[in-house]
Amino acid sequence: MNTLYKPVGMVVSVLGGVAANLVFAQVWRRVSGEDQAPSATARDYGWQEVLVAAALQGAIFGVVKASIDRAGASGYQRLTGTWPGK
Repeated sequence: MNTLYKPVGMVVSVLGGVAANLVFAQVWRRVSGEDQAPSATARDYGWQEVLVAAALQGAIFGVVKASIDRAGASGYQRLTGTWPGK
């Protein structure tokens, strides 16, 4: 049964990544007033701005992706009666 979850888990994981990027873009716009966060190689931003943007993006990505992955696993368990994984 867990073999069946692998393709479902991959789709859920991709959707989690997409959702995380959308959430980060919205949060960054509200916090900074800018459309895009600075990249690590952006010349016009200092270390602090680049690292704060990266930390915020990492935190949001982790929380959103884990939430969506967990919801996918819970949904799979409701449908099949087994928890995906081990």
